[in-house]
Amino acid sequence: MDKIIAIRREDKNEWERRTPLIPVHVKELKEKHGIHTIVQPSKIRVFSDEEYREAGAEINEDISRANVVFAVKEIPMHMYEEGKTYMFFSHTIKGQDYNMPMLQKLIDKKCNLIDYEKVVDEKNRRLIFFGRYAGMAGMIETLHAFGQKIKLMGYDTPFEKIKQPYQYNSIDEAMAEIGAIGKEIDENGFPPELCPLVVAFTGYGNVSRGAQEIFNLLPHKTMSAQIINEMYENFSSDNYNLYKVVFQEEDMFRPKEGAFNLQDYYNHPENYTSQFDDYLRYIDVLVNCIYWEEKYPRLVTREYLKNEVVLKSNTRLKVIGDITCDIDGSIEITYKETKPDMPTYTYFGDSDSFQEGTQRLGVTVMAVDNLPCEFPRESSADFSNVLKEYVDGIVSADFSNGIEGLELPAPVKKAQILLRGEFTPDFRYMEDYLK
Repeated sequence: MDKIIAIRREDKNEWERRTPLIPVHVKELKEKHGIHTIVQPSKIRVFSDEEYREAGAEINEDISRANVVFAVKEIPMHMYEEGKTYMFFSHTIKGQDYNMPMLQKLIDKKCNLIDYEKVVDEKNRRLIFFGRYAGMAGMIETLHAFGQKIKLMGYDTPFEKIKQPYQYNSIDEAMAEIGAIGKEIDENGFPPELCPLVVAFTGYGNVSRGAQEIFNLLPHKTMSAQIINEMYENFSSDNYNLYKVVFQEEDMFRPKEGAFNLQDYYNHPENYTSQFDDYLRYIDVLVNCIYWEEKYPRLVTREYLKNEVVLKSNTRLKVIGDITCDIDGSIEITYKETKPDMPTYTYFGDSDSFQEGTQRLGVTVMAVDNLPCEFPRESSADFSNVLKEYVDGIVSADFSNGIEGLELPAPVKKAQILLRGEFTPDFRYMEDYLK
């Protein structure tokens, strides 16, 4: 069987310029494994058609000859072909309603579906991800929004110099400029009226680490959640440092009975309740990086933000960078996704209403849903560097065998949601989503 793969053109919106495999790796796959790549033409992809052509790829609108189709985002339903193999971020494993028709189409066409999100090692750690760049771009967007908001509040600060990620030529340029802003704060400080300036991170995975990589370019002191809660009133008016707090599960949630147990929380989240309200009054900027499903408690609720006591107390919360971006999810006021050309909207608890953009009052939410696309070249290169190691195993696999006899790289086999249109054992729970 000829080894032919295809790279689908991304067209979710004009900002989606990423690719799952970059030209240099397409060339490597051809030279090492004899894999022929068909690339759908694109006018916005960060790597040009000509770069792929020079790497030995075929540029063709028709990708029907390919055995396996790789993409980043969801593929339109009309493109699925009988019995083909597709690998992309399907956004189906949590039963997302908007993608259930797509999942049903894949089943009807007896397709094979592999999801990058479930490619994990023996310790269940994700291997193919854009998370670091989501975190980095999300942190920059959040700092940009914060700088604009406090400028509207009447404060001139170095933060207002921070641009949006896509306005930098590269991640290196962005980090260099933010590092220079950090030095400026270190030398001259920021208005003492903003002190203490607390930036909170939820989660500690790839996304959170990426966000903290950017934040750490600014002068700061790291505090635990417990210290923030107990010692906040004693914090000095240090206008030369920000305060950083990384929240873990035991900080954010409490058991209804007994002591906190992490595994029990994941197994039985219904037995836990959020205690994040206890910390929100201290936080200026919240960077949300946690994985969330409906079974888990929320972190920020409308009920809390609408509370008269909270409104009268002049809560410090100014900006939420919801990098996770679950609609009506852990951050209940994340009511829609945004794009880089309008990355924020603002929630007003007193009227339970929203207004587009960053506003002087209210809580501003940054909810760009495809943040890595703001650094498309670097994020694609890192992603492709991992994915390329599995491509030959995928395109060489005989999917006519059952899941037990299917010879795939072990991490990829764990990510096989559909085999010939049927759910594999680990994903049979998803049948309930289609009823």
